Amino acid sequence: EGVLYLERVRRILTEMDEADRLVGSGAGAVPRGRLRVSASVAFGECCILPLAPEFLALYPQVELDISLTDAVVDLVDDRTDIAIRIGALRDSSLKARKLLETRRVIIAAPEYIERHGLPRVPQDLATHNCLRFNFRRTLDEWPFRDPQTGAAFTVAVAGNAHGNNGVILRHLALSGLGLARLGSFHVADDIAAGRLVAILEDYNPGDIELIHAVYVGHEQLALRVRAFIDFIADRIGKS
Repeated sequence: EGVLYLERVRRILTEMDEADRLVGSGAGAVPRGRLRVSASVAFGECCILPLAPEFLALYPQVELDISLTDAVVDLVDDRTDIAIRIGALRDSSLKARKLLETRRVIIAAPEYIERHGLPRVPQDLATHNCLRFNFRRTLDEWPFRDPQTGAAFTVAVAGNAHGNNGVILRHLALSGLGLARLGSFHVADDIAAGRLVAILEDYNPGDIELIHAVYVGHEQLALRVRAFIDFIADRIGKS
């Protein structure tokens, strides 16, 4: 009975969303209604939250509902309008718009480098405290590229602290605890201000990650969804 009830409720909610899109897309209509946005913790903290007041000032009839998680949400099951995803897109049934290209960079606080020295080659990481994500064992190896031959290789890393998102690892790195490998969009301001230092850049593999806004494609896309994607793409593109 519960399964049947859930399926019926989902159909009703889908029909309500469709009615809302049709009503809100007429001539002279303005974006309105609840807009559910999901993003990774790091991207949300540095790119979504600072822009939220401006977006809501432009579209006061929109009710912005933000969830930050590094888990991949199901847009339909979680009733999410837009998800910001970093890396390869797995679900081809979703529509996507590219927002940004970024790469990863290894960083450390000046205090850490002063106490423990600067790694000159990737193999030096064996004697350094490397802060890592706790949800993928593959991230216990960091990728590099030989600047002379161009050959790709990995180096196993270890450390005494883990985190499930980039915000945690950034704060730990800023405290001088160790090295971290994070998206450049997340630490660019820290590097520019001297709070963090990019290291082993000659060996950086230069792997580019794409950041997309993904959404369920409908014949009539809700104005609030289109307005938010256009707004974020415009502001991030100017940053």
